[in-house]
Amino acid sequence: MRDDLPTPARPLKIGTRGSVLALWQAHEVRRCLMAAFGLPEAAFETVVIKVTGDQIQDKALREIGGKGLFTREIEEALLDGGIDIAVHSMKDMPTLQPEGLVLDCYLKRADVRDSFVSLRHGSIAELPAGAVVGSSSLRRRAQLALRRPDLKLVEFRGNVQTRMRKLEERVADATFLAMAGLTRLGMLDVVRSAIEPEEMLPAVAQGAIGVERRSDDARVAAMLAAIHDRDTGLRLAAERSFLLRLDGSCETPIAGLAVLEGDRLWLRGELLRPDGSASVAGERRGPADEGAAIGRALAEELLDRAGPGFFA
Repeated sequence: MRDDLPTPARPLKIGTRGSVLALWQAHEVRRCLMAAFGLPEAAFETVVIKVTGDQIQDKALREIGGKGLFTREIEEALLDGGIDIAVHSMKDMPTLQPEGLVLDCYLKRADVRDSFVSLRHGSIAELPAGAVVGSSSLRRRAQLALRRPDLKLVEFRGNVQTRMRKLEERVADATFLAMAGLTRLGMLDVVRSAIEPEEMLPAVAQGAIGVERRSDDARVAAMLAAIHDRDTGLRLAAERSFLLRLDGSCETPIAGLAVLEGDRLWLRGELLRPDGSASVAGERRGPADEGAAIGRALAEELLDRAGPGFFA
């Protein structure tokens, strides 16, 4: 065994949030590294880090700090050397990393679609006027308000199990959950219908798992390169560049999805007013290795079409 690989006596420390889904993702990264380097499970240590976003459940994310609430404490531990890598759901990640950290390893992307979840209704179309739909995602709420202004939309936070309990308690008639998360949890039985991107474009980077590291850690960089999925990297380069130019946050409803077509990339994007009263959508195609430029160009186009007062 190479002497620069982790061992049971000197394990690679994997930082993660403590939810069931976050732990699944951390263990999947561990599984990939074990397979790539022939390592035992004991060569890794999972370090659960409590993040602000998980501890405050009674307020909307935009009221308490946005996406960084799911990453800040984990990134601090990475910078301090308390962990060696950090595993993230990419749709929760800010577009810029703190100085000293880099995010350049993605596992193969899973299902990008949203799912419609309800105990009484089979699809968005079947919801009666006045039905209550709960979601913590401003993007999902804005998309639904645009398509179904007759529905009542409410804030709906918590992990998958919490949200299912809220449906049972009739806090809401329906909600949306990512197909990727439900697949990973073995909970596809709760899905009433999958929502195709043509109906509701997903969040940027939905379905992707990213692994963050210290920029000066050459040993870890070499290990992560062995499990990086190139196609996912190409797609996320376009989507995250699109989001970065739009200054995407939890206060701005933005959707985006890149698809590879051979050596070319097709990027679709959508901006919405938070109340769902209007949207601007567009698409671009270009060489797959020019995703960042394609993302910026589409963002510029949509900003120009939306005009300066669009989000007011």
